[in-house]
Amino acid sequence: MKKMPVLFVGHGSPMNVLDKENPFNQNLSLITQKFAKPKAILMISAHWYGSRLQVTSSEQPEMIYDFYGFPEALSQVQYPAPGSPELAEQVRLLLQPENVGLNPTRGFDHGTWAVLKFLYPDADIPVVQLSLNRLQSAEWHFNLAKKLSALREQGVLIIGSGNIIHNLGVMSRVHINQIGAGYDWAFAFREAVNQAIVERDDDTLIHYERLGEKAMLSVPTPEHYLPFLCIMALREPDDSITFFNDNLVAGSLSMTSLLVGVKEKIWQRYSVRL
Repeated sequence: MKKMPVLFVGHGSPMNVLDKENPFNQNLSLITQKFAKPKAILMISAHWYGSRLQVTSSEQPEMIYDFYGFPEALSQVQYPAPGSPELAEQVRLLLQPENVGLNPTRGFDHGTWAVLKFLYPDADIPVVQLSLNRLQSAEWHFNLAKKLSALREQGVLIIGSGNIIHNLGVMSRVHINQIGAGYDWAFAFREAVNQAIVERDDDTLIHYERLGEKAMLSVPTPEHYLPFLCIMALREPDDSITFFNDNLVAGSLSMTSLLVGVKEKIWQRYSVRL
């Protein structure tokens, strides 16, 4: 089987999953038409951020509704994809000597199901989810993710789900649905990160805090950035890269998404400076 690409998805608000006409979701549905259907999926979500490494190992993971204050309809969303204890065990072995716990009770959080709902709506592909470790650095996660590269040769699609820019504390609710609405520092950080991606400047991506105030405002906590960094770690020298959904919303969230290993055109961007 041809080597699978890797994918990073900016997932944004959980409410996106209720809007099939949302252009971000429409692009998710289109992007998976650019490569072969995977045999299995390994998800790395911002919303499993614990004190140790774990991987889901249930044959049929349950849904986790890890949010509050949203409409009841959001807690009725289902994504009944099977798990894969076999893939979970393989991930555990690949990441040695790190101690990875097999977790048979953990289900899929919204960082996983809210994007898979549009990437693969039939929910017929086995899915395993790997946690992040809040006690470890960005560089540690980058080096850890590299150990997963063998899965690409085996038909496994590795997906990171988070947001490169994610600062809910200063989010502009007036502009919550305005595509392209961003603060100056958010635009500046996006351009710096995008330039580093294009130039394969992994050092800048790993040590993003060196970019100064715009980085601290854009990434006040690392959990939404780390899934992106894990996907960048899996980029190989001959891999092309495609940007899509490369827009800001609500001032301080970026929906920027990346397909690594398949070259397509750059998708349209909007700019509304706040």
